[in-house]
Amino acid sequence: SDAMEKQLHLNLLASRPPMAGGFQSSSKMKMGPGRKRDFSPLPWSQYFETMEDVEVENENASSVHLVCISLTTLNIFRLYCSGSHGPVLLLLHGGGHSALSWAVFTVVLAFSLKRDIGKVVEALYGENPPPIMIIGHSMGGAIAVHTAAANHIPSLLGLCVIDVVEGTAMDALNSMQNFLRSRPKTFKSLENAIEWSVKSGQIRNIESARVSMGGQVKKCEESTSSPGVSNSIGEGIIEEEEDEEAEEESNKKRMKEDDQEIKKESIFTWRVELSKTEKYWEGWFRGLSALFLTCSVPKLLLLAGVDRLDKDLTIGQMQGKFQMQVLPQCGHAVHEDAPEKVADALATFMVRHKFTEFKEGYLW
Repeated sequence: SDAMEKQLHLNLLASRPPMAGGFQSSSKMKMGPGRKRDFSPLPWSQYFETMEDVEVENENASSVHLVCISLTTLNIFRLYCSGSHGPVLLLLHGGGHSALSWAVFTVVLAFSLKRDIGKVVEALYGENPPPIMIIGHSMGGAIAVHTAAANHIPSLLGLCVIDVVEGTAMDALNSMQNFLRSRPKTFKSLENAIEWSVKSGQIRNIESARVSMGGQVKKCEESTSSPGVSNSIGEGIIEEEEDEEAEEESNKKRMKEDDQEIKKESIFTWRVELSKTEKYWEGWFRGLSALFLTCSVPKLLLLAGVDRLDKDLTIGQMQGKFQMQVLPQCGHAVHEDAPEKVADALATFMVRHKFTEFKEGYLW
């Protein structure tokens, strides 16, 4: 019953206490007069139990528990893991993001590339992998669909795709390069990058931004006078609510920095140059909706808006070929902006399909 489902707490749910300062998942933080938001980075160890790098063989020589995967260098994948019992939730991040974009979500729920994903699973579990549900966001969702359709994970029991639909993805490709060019090329510090991600609306959950942006940028040594180096994140970014006192203090700080001598300092730049992957974009998204519908395992589609549905998925949803849930008031990074809602949708889906059972003694 609905009442029982609201009391479910999956074996995969983390039993750890709430994070210091409370769980921060709303799109805007309520701040008192004179208080400033904390943009300092958070460590991965606050959200995951282990981190390891797995190297897999690549046939092309040219170039839960919970398992979150990021490609670090050629053929080496960084894995963040939590838990040791129940089915595995294999989480794939979107393009330009990192596995740390799943960090806050895992606190709430602790339960070519497609061939590489199969190899990572094989490297982790050998020839007898446990039951696995694969969950992908954005481009990671496209990879998840291709992986499931090609049966690269023989123990696959479910598929969840977050905010990626063929129609809207193909339409967005035309403006993607303009979007990438509009982003700052560099940041003065990691805190600067975190602040930009929140104020620009890329991530609406400040706690998630503080842990995940560290996976999206990397440190490099470069002169602040070099072309393309931005001394400020402020140009062209409008924040809906900014305390006047904090804004005045921020402006004074910027003026002081501009007056300083140009010197050599540590700056941060994007870890992945997405613009160089353009030739692969269409191949990942074209035919995605039809491929998603052909996957034989139970399927869940989570969207930030119902307008994202294309024709194939609209017909498939009416025919009951997959379960869909719309999570309004979220940006594209749905699992970062509203981790509790995503966890709730996944928990209900997994129990409904008997992937796992509820744990007595916990309230949802």
